[in-house]
Amino acid sequence: MSDMDTVAKDVWIFSKPFARGGLIPIGGRSTAVKLSNGGVWVLASTPLSTETKSTLDKMGPVEYIVSADRVHHLFLTEYKTAYPNAKVIAPADAVERHGNKDLKVDGIWGKDPPDTKYGFEDDIQHCYFSGFVNKDVAFFHPASKTLIEADLLFNLPATEQYSKSKTSGKIPVFGGFNPMAGPLLALLGRWARTESMRSLHPCLFVDSEWCEFARAMKRDAKTVSQWDFERIIPCHGDVIEQTGKKAWLDCYRHYLN
Repeated sequence: MSDMDTVAKDVWIFSKPFARGGLIPIGGRSTAVKLSNGGVWVLASTPLSTETKSTLDKMGPVEYIVSADRVHHLFLTEYKTAYPNAKVIAPADAVERHGNKDLKVDGIWGKDPPDTKYGFEDDIQHCYFSGFVNKDVAFFHPASKTLIEADLLFNLPATEQYSKSKTSGKIPVFGGFNPMAGPLLALLGRWARTESMRSLHPCLFVDSEWCEFARAMKRDAKTVSQWDFERIIPCHGDVIEQTGKKAWLDCYRHYLN
């Protein structure tokens, strides 16, 4: 695969090398879906390069710019500047953390009612993980049987994302995890603190708030498990073809049993 590629009809990915903290190579990826009305939905997780913009413009008018969780918000303003008529939809934590407080946000997961419709639901379903440490949103594109997500699941090493880099994309010492749930890799970074265990192993704790996180994780992991997908496009690591449902069930089996 090149830095830009189509993985299914009307589904494009834009992959880049990215190392967490400059040390842990996990790769980065944006995903774009052409909607049935001709518009374009974008999970904006990487810079809007000239090549990326050219591809998006050829796909159609960008109508939605989406942040998938609290940390994948860095390029929202960049995309909104390029596509001023597009709606920005993001989790509440992402909006709070974003540097541009003047950014117009049209929908906010975690603040809007759970059954809020943002306009793209005829083509893409969504599930907000309120119990996940990064407040992620999972997206399902039924037409291509594709699950699109950011930190809910990693598929490392990030071979495709580092395919044009001088480095291999392998994780130092470990080499890779294939696939793995996002919270495990998070322990290598800033999230290595007791609070992050709320979503990682909430069953270990008896605090009522943490039990609430566990119930939310169980509910949302089940919702995604009921979607009819075969492919997973993660922000970090290689695309999982055909066996995506199995990878999801394996990663979240403790919440699904």
